[in-house]
Amino acid sequence: MVRFGYTMMTEQAGPRELVGHVVGAERAGFDFSVISDHSFPWLEAQGHAPYAWSVLGAAAQATTRIPLMTYVTCPTFRYHPAVIAQKAATMQLLSQGRFRLGLGSGENLNEHIVGAGWPAAHVRLDLLEEAVEIIRSLFGGGTVSHHGAHFDVENARLWDLPDVPPPIGIAVSGDRSCELAGRHGDLLIATEPKQELLAAFDAHGGSGKPRVGQVPVCYDPDRDAAVARAHDQFRWALGGWKVNAELPGPASFTQAARHTRPEDVADAIPCGDDVDAFVDAVRPYAEAGFTEIALVQIGGDRQEPFLDWAATKLLPALGEL
Repeated sequence: MVRFGYTMMTEQAGPRELVGHVVGAERAGFDFSVISDHSFPWLEAQGHAPYAWSVLGAAAQATTRIPLMTYVTCPTFRYHPAVIAQKAATMQLLSQGRFRLGLGSGENLNEHIVGAGWPAAHVRLDLLEEAVEIIRSLFGGGTVSHHGAHFDVENARLWDLPDVPPPIGIAVSGDRSCELAGRHGDLLIATEPKQELLAAFDAHGGSGKPRVGQVPVCYDPDRDAAVARAHDQFRWALGGWKVNAELPGPASFTQAARHTRPEDVADAIPCGDDVDAFVDAVRPYAEAGFTEIALVQIGGDRQEPFLDWAATKLLPALGEL
């Protein structure tokens, strides 16, 4: 049975609003929630980038049932893996076991701020693998020292550890990341409904583990307004992750998407209030074998109407998948 989630999109709302949104998602009946972890929005029109981990702490106290998850955090540039391990362990305690740690190799958009450069993709995956090993070691308890190819850890210890450490999800986009996720992850994270990603994950130890996808949508009773908002705030998404991981700031995404038309966005993202169109957008993930699918409602000021509609119309329809 597929579970359906809600995305706290930090690029399009402030911290207090995000907490209110996830409270509404819990009330609406979503099965889980995820949060993006950004230092910049993709486009200036989105207008936000609060600190995801503070939002998560507040969300853990404001909700009682809904699971929480980073989607995703990069543990290699802005954050040292030892710091991520402490944050994740604390979140697991605050949420009383409702937290999962989603990790990925990052985007230049967010990680460039520390001035460490932006290496090739294969180097970023090497960094990610070593970071996951450090985090796992710290979750295991005791004092950890590590001197690897990319990271040093000196006598680190997590003094507040949950009985059950947070499951670790790893974002994938190709063979190497699928291998890494299968060997080191408790679940797979992807933004494309490619069955070959799941097959590669299974081949490297991922069989039977959850796999989580994400689908952007733009609900509005006025379809033209929905298309305009999706184009204004989400036209960057059509560039694909090989491009999106490399660009350094919102101005670059504006330039890269300058020829993307509203109709191009409407072809890729369901807009309006046709339940069947939203279900059709989610269906490829379910058919590919994803066990969890998180929805992104485009527009920071349009979450409450979406949540009301999802509770009464969309979630019951999705449940039939």
